[in-house]
Amino acid sequence: MVEETAGLPHKTHTCRSGLNTEGKLDLSSRPAAQPPKQPLPICPECGSKKVWRDGLRYLDGDVIQRWLCRNCGYRFSEKKSQDLSSNPLKTLKKPFKKLLNSSYNISNGRQVCEALTRGTKNLTEVHPQTKWAAGATRQTNADVKGRILEFCWQLKKDGLSEKTIESYSERLKALWKKGASLSEPESVKEVIALQKNWNKSTKYIAVQAYNKFAKLNGIPWEPPKYKPSRKKPFIPLEKELDSLIAGCGKKTSTLLQLLKETGMRIGEALRLEWIDVDFERNAVTINHPEKNGESRQIRVSNKLLAMLNRLKRKNNKVFGGITMNTAQSNFHVQRKNAAFKLQNPRLRQIHFHTFRHWKATIEYHRTKDILHVMQLLGHRDINTTLIYTQIVSFESNEFIPRRAKSREEEDALIKAGFELVRYDHVNREAVYRKRK
Repeated sequence: MVEETAGLPHKTHTCRSGLNTEGKLDLSSRPAAQPPKQPLPICPECGSKKVWRDGLRYLDGDVIQRWLCRNCGYRFSEKKSQDLSSNPLKTLKKPFKKLLNSSYNISNGRQVCEALTRGTKNLTEVHPQTKWAAGATRQTNADVKGRILEFCWQLKKDGLSEKTIESYSERLKALWKKGASLSEPESVKEVIALQKNWNKSTKYIAVQAYNKFAKLNGIPWEPPKYKPSRKKPFIPLEKELDSLIAGCGKKTSTLLQLLKETGMRIGEALRLEWIDVDFERNAVTINHPEKNGESRQIRVSNKLLAMLNRLKRKNNKVFGGITMNTAQSNFHVQRKNAAFKLQNPRLRQIHFHTFRHWKATIEYHRTKDILHVMQLLGHRDINTTLIYTQIVSFESNEFIPRRAKSREEEDALIKAGFELVRYDHVNREAVYRKRK
């Protein structure tokens, strides 16, 4: 107990609970409360909360935070509590066109006001793709996204594949971002005609996508005539494919080896399930074909089965939940590194579909049976398979010779891809060869 001393004030003790000896709450003993975090601002253009910090503005000794909307690409400054009526330029918000790594992250179909650009005379010229007639009003980004979403859902109900729906959706978005009005066919024609970086095949797909969109929305239009040009595919050597597979990671190399031995599409490979792999019979069954193809079963090597056994079984799919974009980005990075290490720029021309072309070309050159190649690729129309009969051209005419004296040796050579050349009656040996 503390005694009161003459000339001194009465002292009180504070316990850990925050109460002093007199039983009153002592607020001075508690730590000061942290100020609440300031909420993120809302985009004044579209009302979205997905905003990024985009640098600072220094005006008359004052620092103002700038923000960039991820949804609509609008760039604005944070409002301050002080009175800015004396300088109205501080309260101006101007559209900002900014390109990020991905052109689909931020809508960049905006123009910069001429009054706010000093010394940049090139920005005052309106590009013919984004020029609009007098009195015309362009639809908002939300309206266009809603119409494209309804279009995709209608295609889904009509039974189109997800890859086709995705391709049509991307073409419509590209047309919109290039300045086309989806409700005006002439605007779409003009934008497609002005695209110098698009080849005829890309323009053909854009026309097909908008043709379907106009038909579902009752928009009359006469589609322009663009004939897709089919280029001769690049057929690499087998040793180049093997060197690329060896230079990739565990999962990517297994995926590439699967494409090489089966000739399946990349979408079919990513949807492959563990139940479709028969480790006892050395076979892989394709039960989820693309482009209305046929289901098929293909024999594979022990090397591929060993590579598949090294993968972790996280779910029922062989390659887990990896998407097409992720697989492509990983493959492009590893392909670039392998081409640099091996000093072979031809490797950079290899894509996922190159393995399918290579497999079809090799099988037709080995068997000269177009029906066999048709069944291997899962085609329903033989005219599609006939494309591979025109690309049997190799850059190397060197062969690997082998001789077999027994049936076991012949079976092993045939499984390895060797073809019979002749039978040597003197030495009683069968002569086989395989292209390098």
